[in-house]
Amino acid sequence: MKMRRILLVASVVMCALALYLGGSERHGVSAQTSETYAIRNARIVTVTGPVIESGTVVIANGKIAAVGANVTAPPGAKIIDAKGLSVYPGMIDADTEIGLTEIGSVAGSVDTNEIGDNNANIRVDVAIHPDSTHIAVTRVNGITTVLTAPRGGLIAGQSAILNLDGWTPREMVLKSPVAMHINWPGGGGRNFEGGFGGPQRSVTELRREQDRQIENLKKILRDATAYADAKDARAKDADLPKRDVDLKLEALIPVVRGQMPVVINVNLERDIKNAIAFVTEMKLKAIISGGAEAYKVADQLKAKNIPVIVGPVLRVPVKDDDPYDAAFANAGLLFKAGVKIAFETNDSAYSRNLPYHAGMAAAFGLPKEEALKAVTIYPAEILGISDRVGSIEQGKIANLIVTDGDPLEIRTQIKHVFINGRDIPLTSRHTELYEKYKARP
Repeated sequence: MKMRRILLVASVVMCALALYLGGSERHGVSAQTSETYAIRNARIVTVTGPVIESGTVVIANGKIAAVGANVTAPPGAKIIDAKGLSVYPGMIDADTEIGLTEIGSVAGSVDTNEIGDNNANIRVDVAIHPDSTHIAVTRVNGITTVLTAPRGGLIAGQSAILNLDGWTPREMVLKSPVAMHINWPGGGGRNFEGGFGGPQRSVTELRREQDRQIENLKKILRDATAYADAKDARAKDADLPKRDVDLKLEALIPVVRGQMPVVINVNLERDIKNAIAFVTEMKLKAIISGGAEAYKVADQLKAKNIPVIVGPVLRVPVKDDDPYDAAFANAGLLFKAGVKIAFETNDSAYSRNLPYHAGMAAAFGLPKEEALKAVTIYPAEILGISDRVGSIEQGKIANLIVTDGDPLEIRTQIKHVFINGRDIPLTSRHTELYEKYKARP
């Protein structure tokens, strides 16, 4: 029996090692043998520059090697004739759970939450599931990059940015960590009107509990500042007593030093105002996520230069007496106030619908060009990856989509998806089921 256990453990270890090495080998091989492509005769929407009505994009070694109206295809390149088609940057979902959750009702397939108030040391990049069916479903609709984030506790942990292709998490991760995620106490988080659970309590009791949790949040950050100061002091003076390592406070050092942004999940007007006051007092670099009523405090957000990751847009109003189009008009009102915006879906199962969230906002006041930027270059700028993705520029990663129309229109068909310069097969769980049942006798 003991020998059987030893053999089982050895087998598991060898399998894990083989997967790891296999992933590393594939990464090396793909970098060395990546195809060269030339997408010709295309309408090229660069996002950061003028539209090229008929031009060529050359992809080599996983990057955009050249783009322009007079670019020539290099020898040996695979030619894609895109006459009548358009090339856009791949879209970016600025807050979702892709790779961390599969089936919401099956607890074993959900890895988004940890217990406790402070989970600052949690990093999602080690928990990504590259074989998630949501990944293929999402990318075939033109979303090539996502921010995937933890959800549990007051301080949920650190997010990662993924390109939606790869055998292993290491192949998929574009940047990690990206930000520290905070769930604002009370009803201002992802459940809008939700309280703290348990029996119904009065508004006064809920507010008192919310204030207590905000003070707890401040205490954690002050402790992290003191921890960082003590660590710096001992680095200068070895005679000072050595402090025990605290992984949670260690993870918060970049936050309290202003080197890592905090993404605050908050929705209601009162809570957004409190969150603005909180980040001002604690001197944090902040991003608002959700922001259902952010349009009501747009001037304050602009004054503090706090961007908003808006979404989901395709939802009912927060309150019974809200205008029917409150969710749809939110992004447009923020834009008019000068607030930088991006879009999120907040759900791995529906991340594929990201373009339609932006499209609906465009139908209710957000300029069409700004809606496109809010799913391409703006999230890249907010999340610190605009030097690598978000627009069609020479030297950037070749995350591109080729379409027969505006990608924010539901009727548009995606003809090609490139991630890291790889022409991704346009197959998914959805297409497989379609083919299966189309052939049903």
